Amino acid sequence: MVKQPYTQRKAMIDTMVEKKRLGNSDILVSAIGLGCMGLSEFYGKPVTESAGCRLIHRALELGVNFFDTADMYGSGHNEQLLASALKDRRGEAVIATKFGIVRKKGEYSREICGTPAYVRAACDASLLRLKTDYIDLYYIHRVDASIPIEETIGEMARLVQEGKVKGIGISEPSLATVKRAHAEHPLSAIQSEYSMLTRDPEAGMLSLAAELGISFVPYSPICRGLLSASTHKKGVAEDFRNSLPRFQGEAYENNRVIAQRLSDIATQKGCSLAQLSLAWVMAQGEAIIPIPGTTKIENLEANTGAAQIAITEDELIEIASILSQYRVQGERYTPEGMKGVDV
Repeated sequence: MVKQPYTQRKAMIDTMVEKKRLGNSDILVSAIGLGCMGLSEFYGKPVTESAGCRLIHRALELGVNFFDTADMYGSGHNEQLLASALKDRRGEAVIATKFGIVRKKGEYSREICGTPAYVRAACDASLLRLKTDYIDLYYIHRVDASIPIEETIGEMARLVQEGKVKGIGISEPSLATVKRAHAEHPLSAIQSEYSMLTRDPEAGMLSLAAELGISFVPYSPICRGLLSASTHKKGVAEDFRNSLPRFQGEAYENNRVIAQRLSDIATQKGCSLAQLSLAWVMAQGEAIIPIPGTTKIENLEANTGAAQIAITEDELIEIASILSQYRVQGERYTPEGMKGVDV
């Protein structure tokens, strides 16, 4: 088959998935992005390079151009995989990567670092792995409480001035940190876990992001698979959910009951629970851009399709009623995983 020129492919892609302007920038991203973490770590064994490239290429075909990675995912493997997939196609993609969580390869334990020297060194290392000369969106992965946030943001601002970074963001910040960081340099994105089962951002973060013109990027919008038809397979050594409180014993069974109640609404609507979950997240604000992750092309296609699903006011009321009847059990991380989550 003759490959279409990039300009023709891009014109076709732009008609498939709505594009949104990333906060305080001129960057256009797809209404749904792709979280790439699971391709390298945490949800089983890493995918092969060919399988990862096929998934990312299919995302591009569907109009998904917003790819989320981090330097610590697979100890650099995830960035390298993205670079391989985007070879000769860099202009079609918006790459978001992160720094600040320092781990030894294969270990879950971590330290948090946001010193200016580390910011610069981490950025240069990511640029090498990504095989690019700029990062579209550069996040603080977790906030280093040992230094003023202004010092970290100040160095990131210098990277913007130098052309190495286009926009900056923070993952899992507090309201106070967002205000201080944004005063130092305009933020383009705030990333936090957000789903029908994880609603912490509703306590002021969503409204603050909207007020400041910052895009809100929910990760785990399907709650690590809890809000899907799939059942978590216990005993898989490489799956970190086996240690997460929400996936343990009575907590897991309780949370699956909530998911089943929500699944009934999805069935009535003619969509999957995962699609309902994504549509619900997007219905919470115009500037909300979820980044569900998957290793399977069929899930990618279904997730992308959620951008075309509109939730009615009656359905939102019904969902709210169900969520008010139950309490989600189990913390979303272990104490180790909560390091650097700014509260």
